[in-house]
Amino acid sequence: MTAKECIMGRRSIRQFTNQAIGHDLLSEIVETASYSPSWKHTQIVRYIAIEGEVKERIANECTDMWPNNGKIMNSAPVVMAITVIKNRCGYERDGSFTTPRKDTWQMYDAGIASQTLCLAAYEKGIGSVILGIFDGDKVSSILGIPEDRELVALIPMGYPAEDPVCPKRKPVSDLLSFM
Repeated sequence: MTAKECIMGRRSIRQFTNQAIGHDLLSEIVETASYSPSWKHTQIVRYIAIEGEVKERIANECTDMWPNNGKIMNSAPVVMAITVIKNRCGYERDGSFTTPRKDTWQMYDAGIASQTLCLAAYEKGIGSVILGIFDGDKVSSILGIPEDRELVALIPMGYPAEDPVCPKRKPVSDLLSFM
């Protein structure tokens, strides 16, 4: 599969089979995602593979604001929590900010790593969807995420039980300008 085929073929999957994903395969996917670029090569993204009762608890107790996300998580055999180590991106060694964007660069790193994780999973036949609507404080508490980390996203993953069509894309003429 070429990079273009991977990018153009991947879809957000919201229904999964009940087939488990082996820990070795998850490790391989994370290893591939570890090659994502990061601010000054800080490599701040950390992954937590959530399964079983803990996954069900998060799906059932942390999605009141968008209950469909709980259904998606319950359908998936694993949910990956994407976390970042705080206070590393956007900083100089002396603690000052490098740019006016201050420490918001960590969201770029988390976004790049999340998409890379999803593409690496897709190449292996694993579907995924990046979720952002959930009770982050409660999820962080359930997972025991340390104070020096921040939960950014939850990514349900599994073997797809659906084959969604590609949504219409905007034409390049709407997306690209030249100066």
